[in-house]
Amino acid sequence: MTATDKSSVPVNFDRRYSDVVTTEKPGLRERTRQAVRTQLMAVAWGLFVERGYDATTVDEIAAAVGMSQRSFFRYFSSKEDVVLVKFEAVGAMLADVLANRPAEEDAWTALRRAFDVIVGPTERDPRHGLVLLRITSQAPALRARVLEEQTNWQELLAPLVALRMQQPAGGDLGPTALTAAALACLVVANAAWLRVDGTEPLAGFLDDAMRTVRPGAF
Repeated sequence: MTATDKSSVPVNFDRRYSDVVTTEKPGLRERTRQAVRTQLMAVAWGLFVERGYDATTVDEIAAAVGMSQRSFFRYFSSKEDVVLVKFEAVGAMLADVLANRPAEEDAWTALRRAFDVIVGPTERDPRHGLVLLRITSQAPALRARVLEEQTNWQELLAPLVALRMQQPAGGDLGPTALTAAALACLVVANAAWLRVDGTEPLAGFLDDAMRTVRPGAF
């Protein structure tokens, strides 16, 4: 899925989006910090896939990138945070893609297309997606934190859905309910995909779930 270029989005829609989400370029120190965090995440996920989440220790992750455990904790407060930071990043990407979908798309279709930012990479490399879903479904502490992050996704997306529905953000239950329903469909699709061990397309499960809620959609 290719997000629509901002130049093709009507000015008024793009301007309204800028009131909801703003971006600032990080400074050198923050870019360096993010680079180290990205490296730690890449190494950690390689170890999770190879050895399993529970069998991988913070010491092993730190050693694999040539740093001490103490240095690791400068970038992540725990091993769990290495997992959860993915959800933070995905929330921001979903909001960006949703805002850049064609303005004439209805909100339900735009949400489905925005979810391609998750579906595409997951289907291209199912191993990481399966590991992520197994980790977050089996660890009670992580399950609670993931639900919290998904609530954050809803808070990011609902104002953008309100714009598409031409309703004031926070002024009506409709946009929040629609966003929550779409995210619930994503959760159901992920669970179904995990049950078949990634042998069937995640996109198919997601389409089926969202069409069940809204028959005839897309």
